[in-house]
Amino acid sequence: MFRSSRLPCLSAAGPRPSSTSFLVLPSRRHYAVSIRPSTVWPGKPEPRIFNERKTYLFNQFTSLLNRSSSRPVLFIHHKNFKADSLIKLRREITATALPKGAKQLSLLEVAPDPEMVPRLAIIQSSVFGVALRNFAPLDSETIQRIASMAHGGALAVITLPSLDPPVLQDILRTLEHAIPPKKREEEQPKQKGKGKDGDEEGFVPGRRQKRQKPMLDPELSVAGALIEGRVFGVEQVKDVSKLPTLEMLRQQIVGLISSPAVQLAMVLGEASGGRLARTLDGFKKALEDGQTTKEENTSAP
Repeated sequence: MFRSSRLPCLSAAGPRPSSTSFLVLPSRRHYAVSIRPSTVWPGKPEPRIFNERKTYLFNQFTSLLNRSSSRPVLFIHHKNFKADSLIKLRREITATALPKGAKQLSLLEVAPDPEMVPRLAIIQSSVFGVALRNFAPLDSETIQRIASMAHGGALAVITLPSLDPPVLQDILRTLEHAIPPKKREEEQPKQKGKGKDGDEEGFVPGRRQKRQKPMLDPELSVAGALIEGRVFGVEQVKDVSKLPTLEMLRQQIVGLISSPAVQLAMVLGEASGGRLARTLDGFKKALEDGQTTKEENTSAP
């Protein structure tokens, strides 16, 4: 919880001596990734020194960006997600890379390497912004596009061990199914009224009624992806998920390259085999028949 700041409320005539009123400032937290250089304060050491937790997060985010050239990074927005829902979502995302028939990672005889399965991580935007602006391999335009993905809610990332379109498609499908259907207004629990027009069940005059927490619907959406140093939008990520696997593309390329050579070998094999021999025998017989006919014509009186 973030406490709201309170300042004395001043009117045009000045503060009232008999009563004290306060102006409540909004304490809304904005999830934004700032890539601007940090402010240099007099007496503060440069570069800035983080505590142990922020140093660990800074190194983790830097390693994430460094490995993005070979390991795609999927950015997602999450809102109103409880801890147990995030744990369940983590398990479902990890299960997308497991062999068919294996529902859980713990049920496998040999557990796979944690680095070889998709992983979901929550991003602390302030530290991620510092790691992003200090990451030299990315140009300023790419950094700006990545920073713009943080606008719209809390940010999380899903790292993939490699570019595997079927696994990416399964992850997108898992994210769609992770959001429960929104409840209708008539299904929302109504607060109990009081008085003659309201519901008097459980109402005690002079006693303040219990406040009911509003039912917040969880939200989850894909913001984009960083694949091989390039930023992809939502629609481009969907297009990438529909591509065939890299192994299938290699087989298709090998087939296209080898098919002309196979056809040429077949033609040469046929020409060097029985077809050429039969053709020469035909020419020989035709020449012999023509020569015999010519001799008969010359010998006739």
